Amino acid sequence: MSLAAFWGGGEIALLGTAILFPLLSAWLAPDHAGAAADQPARDADTGLPQRPDLLNRLDHLFRLPADAGESACLVVDVLNHDAIAQQYGASGAKALRMEIAKRLKATSRDHDVIHALGPTRFGFVLPNSASLDLEAAIQLSRRLLAALDQPLTGLDERAPPMADCAVGFCLASRSPEPSGHAILDAAESALGDAVEQGPGSIRAFVRALHHATATTGSDSSEALHALERRQIAAWFQPQVSTDTGEITGFEALARWMHPEKGPLSPDHFLPALEAAGAMERLSTLILDNALAAVRKWDLAGLEIPHVSINLSEAELASPDLVDRISWELDRYALAPERLAIEVPESALSGQAEEMVIRGLETLRETGCRIDLDNFGTCNASITAIGRFAINRLKIDRTFVSGVDHDPEQKRVVSAMLTMAEQLGLETIAEGIESSAEHATLAQLGCGNVQGFGIARPMPLENTMTWIEDHRSGLAQPPVFLSRKS
Repeated sequence: MSLAAFWGGGEIALLGTAILFPLLSAWLAPDHAGAAADQPARDADTGLPQRPDLLNRLDHLFRLPADAGESACLVVDVLNHDAIAQQYGASGAKALRMEIAKRLKATSRDHDVIHALGPTRFGFVLPNSASLDLEAAIQLSRRLLAALDQPLTGLDERAPPMADCAVGFCLASRSPEPSGHAILDAAESALGDAVEQGPGSIRAFVRALHHATATTGSDSSEALHALERRQIAAWFQPQVSTDTGEITGFEALARWMHPEKGPLSPDHFLPALEAAGAMERLSTLILDNALAAVRKWDLAGLEIPHVSINLSEAELASPDLVDRISWELDRYALAPERLAIEVPESALSGQAEEMVIRGLETLRETGCRIDLDNFGTCNASITAIGRFAINRLKIDRTFVSGVDHDPEQKRVVSAMLTMAEQLGLETIAEGIESSAEHATLAQLGCGNVQGFGIARPMPLENTMTWIEDHRSGLAQPPVFLSRKS
């Protein structure tokens, strides 16, 4: 292609020498050498460049200076493309792709470059910018989804279809390796997570969260089947005050009621669900079970202060986490403080990913309680604990075991409790297995306890009787033996 053809015939005659020379120099620079003679292949329907050009552009991003700003790769997938194509035929499928490409280009920023990666998939190169960060990428993803969340006119005016889409992206600073292939693979891996969660989902690539857990296909299939049939559900373990013995809450814990093996703990199914990308479906189910339990306790007049659920770092990294929690709280007409979120201590460590930190910050704003789980097993700083307005420290069971007879354990736990007191934080110890451990923790000043020594996790229907029996026991006056007896 000639330069005259490239710039558009008569327009080149308007360029003076002072303008044309820099353009020629840039055009013939090493990064562009031969580009005029070797234009990238274009998609037949949309006219967009394809995967090889996207990879080249991504490779170029990693050759720029470190201070050039953040860049990213973003991928959009149309989940119901095949169904629309089947309904409207080949011409309809072509019109669909052209309309989607048009909307994506109209919604993206001027300097973002869009590519056609396949019949249902489009990729963006978000070039280096000082204003590009995690929040900006999420906002762009939301704008793209909003642009596609409108009827696709032009295929059938009587019943225009809707495009169901999902987005995955990877920031260059989070890429497993500094290469185009690596960042595109990472973005498509995040997209896979988004597709698992359904239309309208957005996922960012987080390195620590994409190490697949080894499991067999049959394990994943059976666990997913159990989740779909609601054989996996929340059981509840009580938490009690060491001062009064009153119930201060329940923790919702996932259990699989296997038709042949009976109740199974999470280690029998969590690895399979993690490998299948179904952890968000599990957490949504447990959240629903937990809030339904609070509602049922309220209707029964049992006055349980709150219920707690566990969220992993992967779940904290979900951009729509707060929206889902807020929606469920509204659905059950419960105040946010009735729900406690237990987050792993690693989420507050210096190694936590930016997406996880953002999830914690937005979670804090909902008004839900936040408990720091597994306290003592990682290196959460006092600054981080204060920053995220943690309500309660949950002392890990490894420090609780033997605290009644091991002086070293007792010193460590005492130090933890002193720190919590200085920070104005509540405390709870998990894994209590004996009355001696219970008594020792009470003497040391731990405010709450839970564990098999109090009660094992139980189905919701069993909690009613347990609560009444426990409170009945507290109401009984102490028995004093006379000297004669």
